Amino acid sequence: MKTSSYSRGYLIAFTATVLWSSTGVIISYLSKTYSLPSLVLAFWRDLFVSFGMLVGLLLFSRSRFHLPRSQWGFMILYGLTLAIFNSMWTFSVQFNGAAVATVLAFSSPAMTAILSRIFYNEKIRWIKIVSILLSLGGMIFVSGAQNPATWKLNAAGIIFGLLTGLFFAVYNMGGKHASDEKIDSWTALLYSFASATFFLALFNLGMDLFSGRPVYGDMLWLGNSVNGWGLLFFLGVVPTLVGFGLYTMSMRFIPATSANLVATLEPVFTAIWAFLFLKELLKGDQFFGGLLVLIGVILLRMSEGEKTAEVLLEPSP
Repeated sequence: MKTSSYSRGYLIAFTATVLWSSTGVIISYLSKTYSLPSLVLAFWRDLFVSFGMLVGLLLFSRSRFHLPRSQWGFMILYGLTLAIFNSMWTFSVQFNGAAVATVLAFSSPAMTAILSRIFYNEKIRWIKIVSILLSLGGMIFVSGAQNPATWKLNAAGIIFGLLTGLFFAVYNMGGKHASDEKIDSWTALLYSFASATFFLALFNLGMDLFSGRPVYGDMLWLGNSVNGWGLLFFLGVVPTLVGFGLYTMSMRFIPATSANLVATLEPVFTAIWAFLFLKELLKGDQFFGGLLVLIGVILLRMSEGEKTAEVLLEPSP
């Protein structure tokens, strides 16, 4: 039974990663083609996710609107974390491009492992440690971070990328808490994104007041561009809504650190999407980094298999 649950969890996480991996490419395209401000993009993305969830639950599962009163405070904080994560992610894509931003975000497995150890007392087996180190090594090669010139030329971009990784790790912890509290993954998705949309509206307001621009003057930046709005809506509903939902669901079957490490395959798929739609090509060292990430995920699956086998081989009481 446990082997079946692990397999189901990994399959769900893998599917979420394939869908999720297109977000960086779409965000990069919107930023370059329409010069869409990052916080405006993040706001509309989360608003469309919330709208999609609202319609979906109204049509198919109204019972999922229920959230225990005791969890509202958590959900507001969860939404704030998500708003910061989405903001850092969008800024990172703008400064770094889709492929580099995606890999920098995956400084999060090590952070997630540490947070899981602190808050959930999850054991970090030696194979998991190796897989984390391989993933981090892959991140360095794919991003070109081994070259000091990269940091000098784009320090802000790397900082945004690392902050994305940190808040992705915190988001993982929130998802784990929601799972432990038996909050339905789609319920958590609805209220966390709705809360994040509210905070992003405040972020945009603060940015306008700070810069002296008209309040919310950039919110309709895309104007009458049907293609721009259509792509932004697609970004919110398909890779974001379905991707986040499946990723949150996967943590019902596998630990948060494991789900996060499966998601480290995202740079590989992002590179494929980037080649197909943006004509971006990975260099040799970037392919090597992607291979390290893949080996890390394979080792992770092996470690979970060994743990399952140990449980199955234990004598019955």
